[in-house]
Amino acid sequence: MTPLALVTVAAAMFVGAVAQRLTGMGFALVVSPFLVLLLGPFDGVMLVNLASIVSALIVLVSVWRDVDPRAYGWMASAAVVGVVPGALLAARVDPAVLETIVGAVLLVSLTASLLVARLPITLSGRAPRLVAGFASGLMNAAAGVGGPAVSAYGILSRWPQRSFAATLQPYFATVGLASVVAKLIVAPGSFPDLGLVGWLAALVALIAGVITGTLAARRLHVRWARLAVIVIAFGGAAVALVSGIVDLVS
Repeated sequence: MTPLALVTVAAAMFVGAVAQRLTGMGFALVVSPFLVLLLGPFDGVMLVNLASIVSALIVLVSVWRDVDPRAYGWMASAAVVGVVPGALLAARVDPAVLETIVGAVLLVSLTASLLVARLPITLSGRAPRLVAGFASGLMNAAAGVGGPAVSAYGILSRWPQRSFAATLQPYFATVGLASVVAKLIVAPGSFPDLGLVGWLAALVALIAGVITGTLAARRLHVRWARLAVIVIAFGGAAVALVSGIVDLVS
């Protein structure tokens, strides 16, 4: 990995971890487009899945008291089922096509999340949780972004932000682990090669991001943090989509 790529990976990890700590999600939305561009669709998403496990577990240490075990159980069980078709899609689709899909899914998901927030609808019951979990698991394994589906459910169910953000941490850790295991089964030996320095840089960036996010949470309004995540994610998704299209037509 080149020094520039190493710095880019570490910077993306740092910003994603800050977003995760401030809002409960946003890690994959920030990190996925850049890692897909640097490492390719399969390895990039695999690294997002691995990093999301670590990031979520680090954040969970400080928010575990607010986790809703029942909501976590229903969503996580459905997500694990959704991971299977997502992993198959990631392993068998052409890289250029998958890169285009990742960018398009991100753009559509982000836009949908913003529009859903304006709807005067309230969801309740197990069925919406199961649907959101399945869709999230499929998207997480295929594109590294499981957040938008559960975010839409959180908004429509009027889930209190504190409990929502806390419950997403064990959820993302579980889904990330399921995605990694599923991909190693369908494509054995396909593990991102960052080198020792790359792995250490990614880990340090994650820890530094969570610490920074914890400090910033005391001063920065969540609204501005979410806005920053959306802007960065839209930009990265647009770049990934354009890059994939260019590869397809070239």
